[in-house]
Amino acid sequence: MAHTVTFNLPRRTLGREDIEFVVEKDGIRFGTLLVSKGAVEWRPTNKVYRRRLRWDRFDQLMRESGRKVRAG
Repeated sequence: MAHTVTFNLPRRTLGREDIEFVVEKDGIRFGTLLVSKGAVEWRPTNKVYRRRLRWDRFDQLMRESGRKVRAG
């Protein structure tokens, strides 16, 4: 089954406040993806620590490990 993703957008230009994407699997929260100007972070449900990737590292990881799909 596909994941359900919901998000909250701040009411201003992205600055210090992150954009949150809540990810659910089968109606149960799977984790939260946080997007900021400096990095992307994954916060798994019921975990203390987040996982952070700076944008340059995220780009490198996606180019090396991401599956190619046609845009559009």
